Amino acid sequence: MITPVVCCFFIASSWWMAPPPASNYPWLRQVPGERPAERLAERFSPPAGYDRLPGANHGFADWLRNLPLRPEGTAVHLHSGHRKPEQGVHVAVVDIDTGRRDLQQCADAVMRLRAEYLFATGCQDAIRFNFTSGDPARWTDWRSGMRPQVNGNKVVWRPGRSTDDSHANFRKYLDIVFTYAGSASLVRELKRVENPAEVLPGDVFIQGGYPGHAVLVLDVVQNQNGERRFLIGQSYMPAQDFHILKNPGNRESAWYPARSSGALITPEWRFRYEDLHRFHPIDCRPGR
Repeated sequence: MITPVVCCFFIASSWWMAPPPASNYPWLRQVPGERPAERLAERFSPPAGYDRLPGANHGFADWLRNLPLRPEGTAVHLHSGHRKPEQGVHVAVVDIDTGRRDLQQCADAVMRLRAEYLFATGCQDAIRFNFTSGDPARWTDWRSGMRPQVNGNKVVWRPGRSTDDSHANFRKYLDIVFTYAGSASLVRELKRVENPAEVLPGDVFIQGGYPGHAVLVLDVVQNQNGERRFLIGQSYMPAQDFHILKNPGNRESAWYPARSSGALITPEWRFRYEDLHRFHPIDCRPGR
């Protein structure tokens, strides 16, 4: 039968031009007169000798680099509202809701950010993830009122609600995805990066399993020799605030070195550089 799946984290980056409009982050509730949240690219400068890797303007990389952050020193909280017991793994907390249920864990947070980017930037029809059964869960179906009926390993989508394209309804759709998808299904939807030393913003280090884990690459910089470094972010188990990770191998910087092989040690998981995967490109132009 299809069972809820847990765990993952992801990384991403892009050339930072100027902060995109607040509408690109539709979960935010900006209070009139309140100072806008600090952006990732504002708080994390490239290491000496490095510059941000140029990327498509207003693409996923730019969107990730402009993620809003909570104030410095903010603790990571679980979905229950309690503080995460281990507070020594992060350098920043992204200003995005977790939800009150134990759903938005590692791979779920990666899917959340990818879906939010597509939702906000005119690519809503491309939002689709697969359940662990392999059955597709399309936002367009959910938006039109279709709902999944799960019986063992069989999933059938049937009419059940009226059309609703609101962001609140989008969050309900994502909770269903988080319930029936996870690292084991997401890794099958991504393509492996042949040379991890050429990491890009939006790439994902992922090990599929029960549990598995995934982290999202949030930014990438490069020096004149072509050497890259990157920032990564994660949620974890139980569901918790999405946060930017420390580099346990470097007390002075959160930037990780890009390599073609070997172990990638993060505060709560051990990956291999060969675990780097990438979302397939999406063309959102009309008629495509």
